[in-house]
Amino acid sequence: MIRFVLDGEIRTLAACDPAQTVLEWLREDLSRTGTKEGCAEGDCGACTVVLGELAGDAVRYRAVNACICFLPMLDGKELVTVESLGAPTALHPVQKSLADCDGSQCGFCTPGFVMSLFARYQATDAALPASVDDVLAGNLCRCTGYGPIRRSAIETQPEAEIRARFGGAQTLAQLESINSGLHTEWTYTDPAFGAVRHCHLPQTEEELAHILAKHPDATIVSGATDVGLWVTKQHRPPEKLVFIGDIASLQSIAEEEGGIQIGAGVKFSDALPRLRVLHPDLGELLRRLGSVQVRNSGTIGGNIANGSPIGDTMPALIALGAMLELGSARGARQLPLEDYFIEYGKQDRRPGEYVKSVFIPFPSPQLVFRAYKISKRFDQDISAVCGAFALTFDGETVRDARVAFGGMAGTPKRAAACEAALTGAPWTSDIIEAAVKALALDYTPLTDMRASANYRMMVAQNLLRKFWLETTGSDRTRIIESR
Repeated sequence: MIRFVLDGEIRTLAACDPAQTVLEWLREDLSRTGTKEGCAEGDCGACTVVLGELAGDAVRYRAVNACICFLPMLDGKELVTVESLGAPTALHPVQKSLADCDGSQCGFCTPGFVMSLFARYQATDAALPASVDDVLAGNLCRCTGYGPIRRSAIETQPEAEIRARFGGAQTLAQLESINSGLHTEWTYTDPAFGAVRHCHLPQTEEELAHILAKHPDATIVSGATDVGLWVTKQHRPPEKLVFIGDIASLQSIAEEEGGIQIGAGVKFSDALPRLRVLHPDLGELLRRLGSVQVRNSGTIGGNIANGSPIGDTMPALIALGAMLELGSARGARQLPLEDYFIEYGKQDRRPGEYVKSVFIPFPSPQLVFRAYKISKRFDQDISAVCGAFALTFDGETVRDARVAFGGMAGTPKRAAACEAALTGAPWTSDIIEAAVKALALDYTPLTDMRASANYRMMVAQNLLRKFWLETTGSDRTRIIESR
């Protein structure tokens, strides 16, 4: 059973299909056709809805993609759709501004833009980008050229009484009443095909460990930005789903001795401000990781657990010497993040284990770090190559080098030969060229739809040259002294 708020009422869904998306439920069960299906993979934003959730003594509103959000992920939250806005005789200010600025033509994408701008209008999310372009990066339109939509966003003036319609005392009380911390699980049988699916919503890590010990083959779902595509694109819903979004201990960010500990359930949107301060390049890498909607759903732990060779966070975290913590009923286990990835599709996660947290060391004063993402589109696209460089200097000599790439092998992988060429050597163009040649010993890239093997190798080598050019002489001194 799940409980959530919709249009001022608490809704209860008993034994729902845990693999049904919010988009499908809205359109097929509620006939709310304002929310559209465009790409069914969290890319175009036509399906955008807004979720309200408790944040201390207030309600925080965030835009998400309904097409890859499963029904159990609504538990304990408020769901706001485009039909929830305005009144029978009046448009919401966001809707009115889009109309006045001619921001809608065919209208298919318009509800998604409305919902993204509604989340911005409410101004309850401290992690929301200040730039209108960043807010709207996850909403695609083929008609207007974006100019009228941007203008409408800039010209919309917040009205306190309309803002107060959402997140008020009634909503706060309702959300508090349905966040009771009850353990929930159920079995669903598909009436059409007879398929049986099991759903678990643990509230604590102890419950999670117990479930995974009993069902080691269960699929753990955090943000569903990957698992959602199993359902919408591959039509293979998992038989057993364990949703971990209600486990508070997995959503913490804490400063520990020597670094920052980030829980596996921390969403990219919440991690980004802290990581941007730690390493500006790491923050920029996360900013380009998907859209606002994707970052509001996807998690650091999910990105790691998925083990994709083109997951953007892994090369940077590996280069920074991150440590991974895995949990299970047997206790916790730590290992260097780079050792977690064994080969394509295979990670060092034993039966019953789950990703618990990742530890990122504080930078030393002599560390210089850069991360570069190469993709066909600059924003909201999957990497062809992602490179990260973390070098510690002693004057003009490289004392330690950690270089990692994604997209160059079956896993995110360090460049051992390249590192050896750099370590203990002077920071000169000759040494860089030797390290560039060494990359050919470290990687044998594949050719696929995103890039050819030759292109990937050329990009990786040129990124190392770019790093050298950006960190040579006075430029590197300025970087270090600016800390």
